[in-house]
Amino acid sequence: MSKPADNKQVEGTIERIVFRNDTNGWTVLRLKIGEDDSIITVVGAFQSISPGENCRFGGRWVSDSNFGRQFKADTCLPLAPATLIGIEKFLGSGLIPGIGKVMAKRIVKKFGMETLEVIERFPKRLAEVNGIGDVRAVSISKALVEKREVKNVMVFLESAGISPAYAHRVYKRYGKKAIQVVSDNPYRLASDVHGIGFKMADQIAFHLGVPKDSPYRAEAGLLFALEEFCGEGHVFVPAEELLVRAEQLLEIDVAQLNHALERLKLMGGVVTPAAFASEKTSAPIYLPRLYNAEKGAAAHLQRLLSGTPKRFKKGVEGAVKDAEAKTGIAFADGQKAAFEALAKGNILVLTGGPGTGKTTLLRGLISYLQSERQSIALCAPTGRAAKRMSESTGRQASTIHRLLEFTPRSRGFARDEANPLLQDVVVVDEVSMMDIELFSALLSAIPNNARLVLVGDPDQLPSVGPGTVLSDVLQLGRTLKPGLQMVRLTEIFRQAQSSLIVTGAYEILHGRLPTVGNKGTESDLFMIERETPEDCLEVIRTMVKERIPAAFGFHPVDDIQVLTPMHKGALGASNLNSELQSLLNPNIEGIEFRSHRYSVGDKMMQVRNNYDLDVFNGDIGKVVMIDENKEWLKIDFGFKTVQYPATELDQTTLAYACSIHKSQGSEYPAVVIPIHTQHFVMLARNLLYTAVTRGKQLVVLVGSKRALSLAVRNDGLAHRCSGLVERVLTISD
Repeated sequence: MSKPADNKQVEGTIERIVFRNDTNGWTVLRLKIGEDDSIITVVGAFQSISPGENCRFGGRWVSDSNFGRQFKADTCLPLAPATLIGIEKFLGSGLIPGIGKVMAKRIVKKFGMETLEVIERFPKRLAEVNGIGDVRAVSISKALVEKREVKNVMVFLESAGISPAYAHRVYKRYGKKAIQVVSDNPYRLASDVHGIGFKMADQIAFHLGVPKDSPYRAEAGLLFALEEFCGEGHVFVPAEELLVRAEQLLEIDVAQLNHALERLKLMGGVVTPAAFASEKTSAPIYLPRLYNAEKGAAAHLQRLLSGTPKRFKKGVEGAVKDAEAKTGIAFADGQKAAFEALAKGNILVLTGGPGTGKTTLLRGLISYLQSERQSIALCAPTGRAAKRMSESTGRQASTIHRLLEFTPRSRGFARDEANPLLQDVVVVDEVSMMDIELFSALLSAIPNNARLVLVGDPDQLPSVGPGTVLSDVLQLGRTLKPGLQMVRLTEIFRQAQSSLIVTGAYEILHGRLPTVGNKGTESDLFMIERETPEDCLEVIRTMVKERIPAAFGFHPVDDIQVLTPMHKGALGASNLNSELQSLLNPNIEGIEFRSHRYSVGDKMMQVRNNYDLDVFNGDIGKVVMIDENKEWLKIDFGFKTVQYPATELDQTTLAYACSIHKSQGSEYPAVVIPIHTQHFVMLARNLLYTAVTRGKQLVVLVGSKRALSLAVRNDGLAHRCSGLVERVLTISD
């Protein structure tokens, strides 16, 4: 038997389908090729191909440790069956209802190479075959025509530059109308099909010959630019800034973009509040979902501030003494003020940095509420933050999504204004992580007679999603007393004063270099100075693998987290993950996805909210199982285990190292932080502060004093556009 050449294209007849995932099209098949009918294995995402069909596959040869040499296909071009045996296999594959293997043999015997043409064009002739009546003949013809339609759609989509995996999603979304939809306006794909953003839609449009100045392109480009601004944390963007960015992106005249923006307003694709509707340049432009979220959050804040929560029976002094007796804690004056604020206000905002006793106070307040027979709900934005809250308070806490009873099918919450929560008090931790949409949804579900307690650290990084919820509420608190009470804890307790992590964090906040421990001394904050990225990388490898585990007993994977300012570069998250995976889990067995390999034991992170699976951006787990066909893997997140199809691993990434932004709401026994001028664009005070405060027992900085100094001196917080404060104060459109 001859060996197939190692090329980028193979063509042959599908012998059999070994495996097919109907959800994403992932297929393993045997293909007969060449004059000697060699059999090879082809894997890839394909739609509606069957045994007996001739297909041309484009891709590359790979070697699989379990299954040997395979052709991994990126494209598939179905061709008509070229032989009588091929036609017979195709008809008898089970794809066409009403035809089994025996009947397929009869039909091919009767019509020969004209079989498919007869079925499609002259279906009544099928009645000439024994066992087929007129009704059955028509249904067989209809099924074959539908099969051809699917094939035509897939061929068209691939010719437009859409990979088989995405073509599967497109066909699932539009069905047989896919050719017409994509031809008319390929930019619809950016909003209708998950994973196809503007840039991919723009490439598809280029393949299809859509002109650069197409109105569809202008509208889609404006929406993409607006989404980019929202991805940077803005709830809205001034029209002038939006037009400038879109002009740079699209290279289209700004006058044409203005017309496109007006069309989007008329169609409801963007929203401009009525007060600004006549202004051309400075008007705030919102995505509808963010406009509705901000408007809803403002209205519900006003509603809650005018509400009538249950009164407390005990006086504040008695409540403090009672809480001290039950918890065994002697509260400081600043903490005692929180009891009074809780009793006086409808909304309490409790803030403070590390070592100021937020958690201790929260336990006391919960004890107070329990003694008053008030029902309490504890929640946080992510599963990891909720788990920390449960551990620190000794009470069950949940994600906000779970508290509001998110339903994947409707993509909404069961708890809202019409079906509110039943608890008397809702306590939310890590509020700095909460974006405007989640905040609005939470507020809508809190009844008028309930209290809201918001807990957070305003000096940390703001939320990944749009909005500045915590800082906005704090700003409102200075103007809306007594309904909105604020308590900021500033006293660092004695046990925390001995921690260089705590004192170093405050030194950073005040623009000073943090005091670090010297080599050989007992400390929890160290700095190892290295000048080049290569030297820093070598130190990080040694620290994680050998020195920290040997000196402190921490597990290199479970207990040590590398936090870095950026994703790219030698000290970025991507390269660090590759280096640390090779060092800590050099297991070559696993699933390959987009040039990465995932194996059992790998540390993984969810990188976007998945409400269906109830896992969220920043949740960290470990791969615990991979199926033998490498079609899926399971990740244990601690609070739940989730199964991921191999084709949907784009929502996860390796997590030996992660960005500081992704670490929000989390704490780790030990943290290693590269800090180098290679990351000078990102070096900022609140970024470094957030990174240092993620470490519970040990923080090691690796890099240059110059980079550390740059970060400490840079207190310029990136401005985010938010209209929540003004909207609450005016309750206008």
